[in-house]
Amino acid sequence: MTKYIGAIDQGTTSTRFILFNTEGMIVSVGQKEHRQIYPRPGWVEHDPEEIWRNTCFVICECISRSGIDPEDIIAVGITNQRETIIPFSRKTGRILHNAVVWQDLRGSDFIDSLKSKVDEEEIRRTTGLLYSPYFSASKIRWLLDNVPKVRALGGNPDLCFGTIDTYLTYKLTGRCVTDVTNASRYMLMNISTLEWDERMLELFSVSRDNLPEIVSSTGLVYGYTSEDGPFGARIPVCGILGDQQAALFGQACFKAGESKCTYGTGCFMLANTGENLCFSKHGLLSTVAYRREGSAPVYALEGSVAVAGSLCQWTRDNLKMVEDVKELDELASSVPDSGGVYIVPAFAGLFAPYWRSDARGVIAGLTGFATRAHICRAVLEATAFQAYDIFSAMEMDSEIRISSLKVDGGMTNSWPLMAFQSDILQVPVIRPQIVETTALGAAYAAGITAGVWKDKDDLVKYWREQTRWTPTMDDKERQKKVGFWKKAVSRTLGWVPSKEEQE
Repeated sequence: MTKYIGAIDQGTTSTRFILFNTEGMIVSVGQKEHRQIYPRPGWVEHDPEEIWRNTCFVICECISRSGIDPEDIIAVGITNQRETIIPFSRKTGRILHNAVVWQDLRGSDFIDSLKSKVDEEEIRRTTGLLYSPYFSASKIRWLLDNVPKVRALGGNPDLCFGTIDTYLTYKLTGRCVTDVTNASRYMLMNISTLEWDERMLELFSVSRDNLPEIVSSTGLVYGYTSEDGPFGARIPVCGILGDQQAALFGQACFKAGESKCTYGTGCFMLANTGENLCFSKHGLLSTVAYRREGSAPVYALEGSVAVAGSLCQWTRDNLKMVEDVKELDELASSVPDSGGVYIVPAFAGLFAPYWRSDARGVIAGLTGFATRAHICRAVLEATAFQAYDIFSAMEMDSEIRISSLKVDGGMTNSWPLMAFQSDILQVPVIRPQIVETTALGAAYAAGITAGVWKDKDDLVKYWREQTRWTPTMDDKERQKKVGFWKKAVSRTLGWVPSKEEQE
């Protein structure tokens, strides 16, 4: 009898459930978008109950479309938007505040206050991260300081600050856990011991009792779905990976030095560093790539870009410049270049390798020559330039020339973006046959636990190349464009006044 592995892929803008067969091929998909809530400039929230309703909907939709008996689903994996925090009651599941999303900047003041108390190098060595409101800890601190219902439960074990994987696992199994990849994004976990760190907990005044249990990414059953839940069957939930680590896993980047870049709402590049915990000197993050129960953790270097695909959505929804991303792509393809226009989408500051929360977005180089098509092309090129900054930092940190880049995510459907990405990096850019690598990675993690696949080496044979873009731009032109990009980036810095300037 044919068996299947399911993956819940809970992302920043939508939730999907995908069924895979034992050869890693997609059988059926369900997907539903959720609202983006912007209470103030720089704040971003999601409604956790909406996300849970959507999760139930896409599971039922996917299974119904497939015609598969839920009893034939032998394992479920979860992958999720990272850093996003939900405060909820372990006893009742009651939500105490909307999810504070990874893009949210409301923890900036607390992060600034820490700079006089602890050196950034201590933060880096302990957690692998840098000072930034991007990570979960400052969001937790804000919730404790500003939400009476949350503050009243501070230190009470009933209160759980969970990332999305924690919340979904809780709703499916009743257990509050987070895997090491998600835990490594809290800024509260010791990246060497893979345990909550007393010094970090003290700095952020967060109780260990209010955090989920840290578990391995694969090789462990966290619990079982109930027959009265969305699956209608008892199925083991047995694989969890944060979305970017899941994409690394799904791209079969299992050897040190292998790298991938995911182009979604944001843009995220990871390079596997094996069991070697490598600390960046050029603005990258050290993170856990994955851990199999009973084995040593595998680490990665990561560069994160806050705004990539969401810039296309902004162009569509806020500027009303295009009807959809297809039209944006067509307009961008209708011109040979951006006409001298450069867009730096620092809507929530700049992430890697700059880490400047005082930056804000700019459109530079406008002249009377610029058209809607040029601006659309600059929108796409902005993502490629941001990926270039991370790629360059990775090569400097690793002291290795990266010979190619595996890519995935929705924006890889953009031919002009991928062609320009190859030109600006001067390496081949390679997209696999299965582009849903985030969900695939979660399915792989669950399938290994369930015994569908023996180990990660058993998965390499399933990776297949679909499309390859190779560079055609001459180096002089490339250097000229990079120079203008860096000039445009410099114009974004210091836009938000410091406290001293505000006073």
